Amino acid sequence: MGNALSLGYAVPVAVLDLARIAGDLSVRPATGEETYLTLGGDEEHPEPGELIFADAAGRAHSRRWTHRQSGASAVRAETTEVLVVVEAMHDDGPAVVHRMLAELAAALAEEWGVRHRTAVLTAGAPDFVVSGRTGAAATGSR
Repeated sequence: MGNALSLGYAVPVAVLDLARIAGDLSVRPATGEETYLTLGGDEEHPEPGELIFADAAGRAHSRRWTHRQSGASAVRAETTEVLVVVEAMHDDGPAVVHRMLAELAAALAEEWGVRHRTAVLTAGAPDFVVSGRTGAAATGSR
C-alpha cells in the first residue's frame, strides 16, 4: 500500500513496523554514529547532518527524510502495528497529504478492517503520540 501511494502521488512514503522501533522516533540530523540497515541487509552509517528518523537505540529507520527506508523496521508478515509517514514538501503538499491520508484511511477500514488514526504534523504541531502503540497510525508533514 505504501509503494502504491508513493507512486500514485509522487511523494515519499515510509511504512514502519512499530515493534521494531525502540522508544520514540525522532526526525533529526544524524550524528554519523547511528546504524542503518539497508533493505538488502548491509549496515551503513548516515552522514553527519543527514536528516534521519532515529529511535532511542541509535538506529536510523529512514534516511534522507523517508527517501531510504531501513530494513530494520520494514513491514513483515508478522507485523501487527505500523506507522505510515507521508512527506510532501512542495507548495500543494498539505492538500496532497490530506488526500493521501483519506485514501489510506479508507483502504485500512474497507480492505483490512483495522483501527487507525491520522494526523498532519506541522511546525506548530510536531508530535504524534502512539498511545500504548495500539492501532495503525499515519502521519504527514510539511
